[in-house]
Amino acid sequence: MMGAGEMLVSLSRSEILRVKARALRRGVWYRVLTKVERACVDLVVRVVERVRSRLLSRVLFSVLAKLDAAMESRVWRLIREIGVGLASRICQVAQDWGNKSAAGWARDVGFVRYLTLMHLNAP
Repeated sequence: MMGAGEMLVSLSRSEILRVKARALRRGVWYRVLTKVERACVDLVVRVVERVRSRLLSRVLFSVLAKLDAAMESRVWRLIREIGVGLASRICQVAQDWGNKSAAGWARDVGFVRYLTLMHLNAP
């Protein structure tokens, strides 16, 4: 039985191999994962075409999430952590001043990236 908010998503061999190849290219495969985690992924790739077990899916998703977090660039991490909040606050101030078009500014990736880079380069 699945818990609240839990969703069954099956992983294919090709999806797992794609993430592994990216992790190897970026040099995070050996640096981030333990030997057991690497062995688990390698074994699944050798034996299974599509993962159907919920338990195995959860294990693989946690390993793949660990890799994704390690492969995320510094700028994109800062955009997510700093830029989105800055853009939301600026949009709210502009809306409070009566600018109706400001509601969409927070969803503009270019604007959020600009605010993040300005924040990084501030004295």
